[in-house]
Amino acid sequence: MAQKFGGKYSPDSTPQPEAFQGARRSRAGGRVNLLFLAPLPLIWQAFGNGPSALVLNLAALGTLLLAAWLTREGLLAQEAYDARKVARRPALPRKILGSLLTGTGLAAAGFAAGGDLLAPLAYGIVGTVLHFLAFGPDPMRNKGLEGVDLFQTDRVARAVDEAEEHLRAMSDAIKRAGDRTLEGRVERFQQAARALFRTVENDPRDLTAARRYLGVYLLGARDATVKFADIYARTRNAEARADYEALLDDLEENFASRNQKLLLDDRSDLTVEIDVLRERLQREGVR
Repeated sequence: MAQKFGGKYSPDSTPQPEAFQGARRSRAGGRVNLLFLAPLPLIWQAFGNGPSALVLNLAALGTLLLAAWLTREGLLAQEAYDARKVARRPALPRKILGSLLTGTGLAAAGFAAGGDLLAPLAYGIVGTVLHFLAFGPDPMRNKGLEGVDLFQTDRVARAVDEAEEHLRAMSDAIKRAGDRTLEGRVERFQQAARALFRTVENDPRDLTAARRYLGVYLLGARDATVKFADIYARTRNAEARADYEALLDDLEENFASRNQKLLLDDRSDLTVEIDVLRERLQREGVR
């Protein structure tokens, strides 16, 4: 959907492109959409050729559409995995299942067309291999940091997952307000929140200091956004909008401040480690 950034003659002439800083093009696009369109001709093949052809063609159609949906969900899960420094592998290998279901659907469509057994099997094998080569495998291992135990990385991954759920709920709620400027304002706050997420992922020891921000504060921001969106969609109350924008300003400032403090603490820890190492080298006579 097109989005207005603002301009000289726009009611809101202040563009906010920074909301898209670090954004990447989603891989769940054209190729996946073609997977939904490609099996649709099976609808016409299903009728007029007897009950066996009807069942096989409709089964093939359903299987191929399910494979397309799993593939799209797998790509979205991989994008979320790749965007994080600490992440757990997807619980369900959706893209691999999509490959297998694609081969199964093509084989069923081949059986419906009639002929020998070899051709449908060939369709299934080739379809599975081509789908796998086109979209690749799912992430098959958890992604963490070297030198950090699995318990800490798992705590961080769970905390970030819960925080991302709060941010998604905020995005869904603010859309009900029907104001693109407010949607952009929420996106800018989310950018500051995700910067804090990345800092905590880089050093899981920071989780204790940031837990309130990832939990209590984001939960409050989500609840406030839900209530504001419901009120503003009905009344367009300017005072409520001003209070909500002031809340986002305060939250963004506090998240950015906490992020900077954690970064400074990490730098101080690095300085201490360097000084200790230098003193040890000097005592051992190494220059």
